Amino acid sequence: MRLYIDPGTGSMLFAIVIGLVGVVLYFLRGLFVKLRFLITGGKAAASDSNSIPLVIFAEDKRYWSIFEPIIKELDKREFDVVYMTASKDDPSLTCEAYPHLSAQFIGEGNRAFAKLNFLKATILLSTTPGLDVYQWKRSKSVKYYVHIVHSPTAGITLYEVFGTDYYDALLLSSIHQEDDIRAIEKLRDLPPKELVFVGLPFMDEKLKRIAQFPTLDKHERTILLAPSWGPNSILNRFGDRMIRNLLDTGYHIIVRPHPQSFKSDPDMMEKLMTEFPENEQLEWNRDNDNLQVLARSDLMISDFSGVVYEFTMLFDRPVICAMTDFDTSKYDAWWLDSTIWTLEYIPKLGAIISDDDLEHIKTLIDNCIEDSKYSDARRDMRDKIWLHQGEGAKRVVDYLEKKYKELTESTEQENASDS
Repeated sequence: MRLYIDPGTGSMLFAIVIGLVGVVLYFLRGLFVKLRFLITGGKAAASDSNSIPLVIFAEDKRYWSIFEPIIKELDKREFDVVYMTASKDDPSLTCEAYPHLSAQFIGEGNRAFAKLNFLKATILLSTTPGLDVYQWKRSKSVKYYVHIVHSPTAGITLYEVFGTDYYDALLLSSIHQEDDIRAIEKLRDLPPKELVFVGLPFMDEKLKRIAQFPTLDKHERTILLAPSWGPNSILNRFGDRMIRNLLDTGYHIIVRPHPQSFKSDPDMMEKLMTEFPENEQLEWNRDNDNLQVLARSDLMISDFSGVVYEFTMLFDRPVICAMTDFDTSKYDAWWLDSTIWTLEYIPKLGAIISDDDLEHIKTLIDNCIEDSKYSDARRDMRDKIWLHQGEGAKRVVDYLEKKYKELTESTEQENASDS
C-alpha cells in the first residue's frame, strides 16, 4: 500500500524536521562556545571570521536582473558579496564581470531553504517573501534581513499573508508602500521595520539600455498579452477565448505568461500552448529578460501584473487591463480596509476590458493606440511611484554599507564589554 502526503502536510513536516535539527545544532554550537570561553580563560573572540558580510539570496534565475545593478555598484566599491541562488542555470554562476562576486548554487526548493536556515552572515538581502513563515526560517546567525521590492509597483499587500512581516528592513520605491506596511504592522502589533526609499535599480538599468536601442522601424501592429498568474489572471479567467479573439484581429500577437503559471497551472498552460501553437502570427515568449519583447510591442494587455507599470513607465505606451474580481483572501490586502493602490491606478493608464469586450477587442485596441488621453496620467503615475529615478543602485549600496558598519561596530562593542 502506498502512503500519500499532500504538499501542505509535507511542507509542515519538513519545517518541523528543520526546526528539530536546528535546536540540536544550536545546542551543540552553544556548548562549543561555552567550552571555548572556559578554555580561553573567559576571553571572547573579537569577531566571527566564518560569518559572511553580505549575502544576496535569489530563489530563481529571473531575479538576476533585479540584483545585477546592485552587484555592479558593490563591485565598484570593492565590497564582497556572496550570491546564493536556487537555480542551477542562474546567470550569476557564469558571470565573470565582477571580481567581488562569489556565486553559489545552493539547491532547489527546500534544499536551498535548509542551507539558509543555518546561514552565518551579517546581512542577507532578498526579494523573496515568506521569511520565517514556512520552510525559510530566520537563522540566529544572520544579524539583519533586508527585503527589496522587485516590481515597479510591488504593493506589499499583494504578497501572500505575512510576506514581509519578519524582515528587519524593506527597501522601497513608493510612498504608498510605506502606508501599507505601517498599517499591517499596527494590525498585527509588529515592531516597526526600517523603511528606506531607494527607487528601482533594475528599472534605472533598463532605461539606460532602452536609450541604446535603435529606433523602432515601421512594423506590423504588435500586441503583447502579458498576464499575471493565479485564479485572478487573464489566462485563468478568459483562457482560449482571449487568445482566439486576439488572433482574429489580424495583428501580430505575443503571449508572455508569468513564469509562475508554468508551476502553478501546468495543465492549463500545456492545453493553451497545444491549442495555439506558434506560427507567423503568434509567438509564445519566455525570455528571462523581458525588455526586448516590451520594446517590440505597441500595446499590452494584462491584468494586475506589475509588468503593466513597467511597460507604461519605460515606454509610455497604452495598455488594456482586465479588472477581474480580485480575491484578496490569501494576500495581506485582505487585512486592510483600504483600496489596493496598485489596482486603483490601472483604469487611469488605459482601457478596461470585460467579458463583453472580447468580441470587439480590435476596436478597443485601435482606440487605445490612437487616443492620447491616457498619456498625462501615465507620466503622473510614474513620478509618484518611482522615487529617486536613476539613483537606485547607489542608494541601495549606500544603505548596505552604512548598515554593515553599524552592525559590525555594535558586535565589536559587545565583544569588548564581554572581555
